[in-house]
Amino acid sequence: MSKLTKYGLSQLSPEQPVLIAGPTASGKSSLALAIAETQGGVIVNADASQIYNCWRVITACPSKAEEARAPHALYRHTDYNTSHSTGHWLREVAPFLDGTQRPIIVGGTGLYFTALTQGLADIPTTPPDVRLQGDTLDLTFMLDQLDPDTVSRIDVANRARVQRAWEVLTSTGRGLAQWQDDTPPPLVEPKHSFNIVLDADKEWLTPRIEQRFDMMIDEGAMDEIAGMDDRYDPTLSSCRAIGVPELIKCHRGELDLQTAREEACIATRQYAKRQRTWFRSKMKNWNLINTKEM
Repeated sequence: MSKLTKYGLSQLSPEQPVLIAGPTASGKSSLALAIAETQGGVIVNADASQIYNCWRVITACPSKAEEARAPHALYRHTDYNTSHSTGHWLREVAPFLDGTQRPIIVGGTGLYFTALTQGLADIPTTPPDVRLQGDTLDLTFMLDQLDPDTVSRIDVANRARVQRAWEVLTSTGRGLAQWQDDTPPPLVEPKHSFNIVLDADKEWLTPRIEQRFDMMIDEGAMDEIAGMDDRYDPTLSSCRAIGVPELIKCHRGELDLQTAREEACIATRQYAKRQRTWFRSKMKNWNLINTKEM
């Protein structure tokens, strides 16, 4: 059986760009590597946590051995304290869509894929003072300031999304929904790529999340944490990566490892639930692969 047959992808065209989305720990990277090794192509990161060069193990970036098996791009290329938006990512991914090489774009950041296939509004950069103010505000307060259209389009339980919407309104005087309605054409027309969503239910995913956490510890996650201890800043996106706050507390003696494990796994499950909700809402027409059959 070929690597692609077991995924039900034996008819996949080697020339066609591939987009692979799915919740954390669902096997996205393994599928991307199988496609690249079988048909060729460059694996392009579409995960907002995997861009930072301070982490490899903690964010489950491809290992050096995996990187040697196929070309990879946009992994670990951004400094820990650098602001990096969806707009930045779109500009970085654009060169891989020029037809010179077949891209296999893989990750768990739903907003990246939505922007890639539906377009992204050209919203001005948020001034630093507005962002700093937003960091200090209560989630409910920011939500109360937003217009109903914007509230209906964002994950109101996701602080980063709510704060971003508040920052846009505060700095531009226009709601995020208004900016989105002026969105330019997408970089990738969905009909021109093969689009995959991995369907992972809670019962299948939970033990994989726990196993991956244990593997991270065995492979040196605490060494990465120790290396970042003096630079850790909870307001930075890089330091909000799943598992980082819990392991920082463990490193500093504020939590024992078992408690840190439990809290990190809970946070990961909650994140995976938000991912599944996004994919089911925004990617209804994508090809669904049941992870239980992989």
